[in-house]
Amino acid sequence: MKDGRLVSGSYDKSIIIYNKKSYKPDLIIKEHKDKVLCIIQLRIGLLASCSVDKTIILFKINGIKYEIIQILDYHTGPIKKIIELNNKILVSCSDDDHIIFYKKDNLNYTKDYSISTNDHCTSIIQTTDNEICYSTKYEIYFYDIVEKNNKISIKNINITDRSNGNRVWPIMINKELLLIPGEAEISLVNVIEHRLIRIIKIPDSRQIYGICLLTKNMLLIGDYYGVLSQWKIDGDNLIFISKKEKAHDGWINYLQNLEDGHIASCSDDKTVKIW
Repeated sequence: MKDGRLVSGSYDKSIIIYNKKSYKPDLIIKEHKDKVLCIIQLRIGLLASCSVDKTIILFKINGIKYEIIQILDYHTGPIKKIIELNNKILVSCSDDDHIIFYKKDNLNYTKDYSISTNDHCTSIIQTTDNEICYSTKYEIYFYDIVEKNNKISIKNINITDRSNGNRVWPIMINKELLLIPGEAEISLVNVIEHRLIRIIKIPDSRQIYGICLLTKNMLLIGDYYGVLSQWKIDGDNLIFISKKEKAHDGWINYLQNLEDGHIASCSDDKTVKIW
């Protein structure tokens, strides 16, 4: 959060806001009726969370109190990811095979329009001011948010764990390069030229869920086996540096650079750890 506190969402339907010094819960929110899959903070300060319960909830947080500002229920399937574009438009993607764009009037959001993804949409990310990239299970698409059409797609990218369809979230490592986690591999994509540069195999790994930048040329990866590994970004290649076995007792779902010298990792073992 902007005030320095860490926030987590869980399969137990709760959202926890942690004290920035003790990392103990300042606030526990239980408003969703199913698993919480993504939480972001909007530029206007509100928290937005999405869930398997097919809703997005907007919260106003004041210290250790919260207020529900709005509930958006336009999707008909679990909502996998929400993002706020550079122009402050809210966007969500869902297992209902749709992406929805929301327009804002003061603090209220309403559906502007939606696009069909023809398959379960697993993630969305803004790649340029005028473009987003969204993924299905085996393909990524580049969508022009000005012209409102798909420019191009890249097929046969191993994006999700095909056995259970868990979400994985690509990250931008600079203005041109997108990293997409997959099954024991990472796909490196040039978002300016819309092309797959290469697929990088991650030895002794399985499905990769968590990934974050430590610095502009250092990457941290968390995998299905609960292993954290550190990699150097060398052009269009990754060079292994070190790893920590059994960082978690379950798969590592998400990694976040807290920008204070610490890293947060969360896992299927029901823990959040600060490193």
